[in-house]
Amino acid sequence: MTLLGNRISAALARRFPEKRLFLRSETETRFIRLSPAGQLLAWGGAVLFVGWTGLASALVLMHGIGAGSVREQARREQALYEQRLNELAGERDLHAAEVLMTRERFDTALGQISRLQALLLESENRRRETERGIEVIQATLRRTLKERDQALEEAARLAALLEENGLGEGNADPRAEIGSTVDFLAAALEETARERDRQMRLAARAEALAADLELERELLQERNERIFSQLEDAVSLSLAPLDKMFEAAGLSTERILNAVRRGYSGQGGPLTPISFSTRGAPPDPDSLRANEILARLDRINLYRIAAEKIPFALPLRSSFRLTSRFGPRNGRLHAGTDMAGPMGTPLYATADGVVSFAGRQSGYGWVVIIKHDFGFETRYAHQSRIRVKKGQRVSRGDRIGDMGSSGRSTGSHVHYEVRRNGKPVNPMTFIKAARDVF
Repeated sequence: MTLLGNRISAALARRFPEKRLFLRSETETRFIRLSPAGQLLAWGGAVLFVGWTGLASALVLMHGIGAGSVREQARREQALYEQRLNELAGERDLHAAEVLMTRERFDTALGQISRLQALLLESENRRRETERGIEVIQATLRRTLKERDQALEEAARLAALLEENGLGEGNADPRAEIGSTVDFLAAALEETARERDRQMRLAARAEALAADLELERELLQERNERIFSQLEDAVSLSLAPLDKMFEAAGLSTERILNAVRRGYSGQGGPLTPISFSTRGAPPDPDSLRANEILARLDRINLYRIAAEKIPFALPLRSSFRLTSRFGPRNGRLHAGTDMAGPMGTPLYATADGVVSFAGRQSGYGWVVIIKHDFGFETRYAHQSRIRVKKGQRVSRGDRIGDMGSSGRSTGSHVHYEVRRNGKPVNPMTFIKAARDVF
């Protein structure tokens, strides 16, 4: 061990020979002896200091570059998300305008259908009256011809009887009486001929009128066909997205629509089925077709009422960042969706309902809970200000509070929950289902 130590000391002495540092003043001279071991320690400390400084600078530089790229990517993602939200809002407005235009076109077409139905009924009545007039004219003609034939036969019989009997002495001359009878029959025949001609002219005009009415009826039917086709296409285009929306949300449409019907069971209104007197005959195809369109429009109206009571809408109208999704998180269920935005961002009710709680709860902070129909409930947590109170009825789109960071929160955001029959469900299921409708 002593020999190894001596070798190390000799190697240090060769590498770092002993040096002396002289310090001279006016009265004396001093020196500091720098041994090989001291020089080694000094060099080692300097190297460690320079290495640590370089490593720390590199780490700081890498952290700055990484943070900058993350922020830039976050800004790009936010810009893309805002662009997508703007596109969805534009599509929603476009669909809403199309639905409104479809409803206006339907109202216009419904008025035209009513007028056409009235014209059809009027033309049908005129046709029937014309047919009855023609039947009366034909009966009169047959009776007149029969009377004419009978009068001719009677005149021929009297003339034959006159020739057969002749004029005897002492007998009265019957020719005067026969002449008066023949004159009466001739006058009657002439009147009958004039009546026949007049009735034939009336029959010809009636037939021409019937032909015109038949042509008018065919034109009306063709126009009705075009109107019905356009209405059926418009209704199909409006109904298909609503069917898909409820199916995508996993809802039983028939059960929900039946519940809406029970809640809105009043009679009358523009969607009441059309009914006409058929006098015992089966309904005509146009009435059946119009009632089918009205039934589908009634379904659209029921969908609209149901959609206002189910949380399909977003609780925010301004841009936001989706910071946490529905599902497991840290071994527990995250029962809602977190949407971050500036402090004080307005929050809106996503469906019609009644406020069942408005106040502070542990973890949620300031929270609003709204009860909706069909067993739905929505929660809006971590608010900075509540703008509704318990028992208040709200409609979809009403402002209920402001975004904040109360309760267990790391920043300004809203924790949005949807529950059905007390069980949490993914809010994005309903929001995505309605993105092509609202």
